[in-house]
Amino acid sequence: MGMRVDIVTLFPEMCQQVLDSSIIGRAAKKGYIETHCHQIRDYTLNKQKQTDDYPYGGGCGMVLYAQPIADCLRAVQKEVQEQGRPAPHIVFLTAGGQRYTEEHARRLAQYDNLTLVCGHYEGIDQRFIDECVDEEISIGDFVLTGGEIPAMAVADAVCRMVPGVLPDEEAFTAESHWDGLLEHPQYTRPENWRGREVPEVLLSGHHANIEAWRREMSLRRTKKDRPDLFAQFQPQDKRDKKILDKMNSDER
Repeated sequence: MGMRVDIVTLFPEMCQQVLDSSIIGRAAKKGYIETHCHQIRDYTLNKQKQTDDYPYGGGCGMVLYAQPIADCLRAVQKEVQEQGRPAPHIVFLTAGGQRYTEEHARRLAQYDNLTLVCGHYEGIDQRFIDECVDEEISIGDFVLTGGEIPAMAVADAVCRMVPGVLPDEEAFTAESHWDGLLEHPQYTRPENWRGREVPEVLLSGHHANIEAWRREMSLRRTKKDRPDLFAQFQPQDKRDKKILDKMNSDER
């Protein structure tokens, strides 16, 4: 039984279409993961299927009711329990949450099942968050119209780490952010494109030199594009120290 990811949303079709596509979709068909999207409106208690109302205290926008989301969540928990799984870890996607990182993805990938709750409008009644949510996550310091895109981003980043989803572990451990650095540049055929050549070392077949070049490019790229990450980086071995010395020498 693979990892299960549930998304609680006002737009389940939008989310499911993405999750059924590409690598994540193929992994679900093979049983490595299981994805479900749930319509909040199905759990409203009013004839209009209304899911929101004006905020107490005034202000612009609308706030989602706690009741339909809590009832939807209860239905998800029942399904999970019937499968013999532990209670799901519940994440609320919100611009006010902790910024999502690769470290978060690794941690969340350890759960047997994950439920992602999508906010909308001005958010969700705080009482639902206080009672039901385990953690709040933001994918960046900007605001979107809803939590669906963040939920799909979190689901994708987590599911790709589940054993079997990618060909091998190296497929994600060699990429950006795994060790605190950005990934090195990648090249494919042809060797010459519009007068731009593939770096000669990549054509050499000398694996040690290729790895050293890639490590240096990773460090240089991180220093240039993400100085905040570079400032936190600690050399892992003598090779890293040698590369850093070279970079410092080049700047003198």
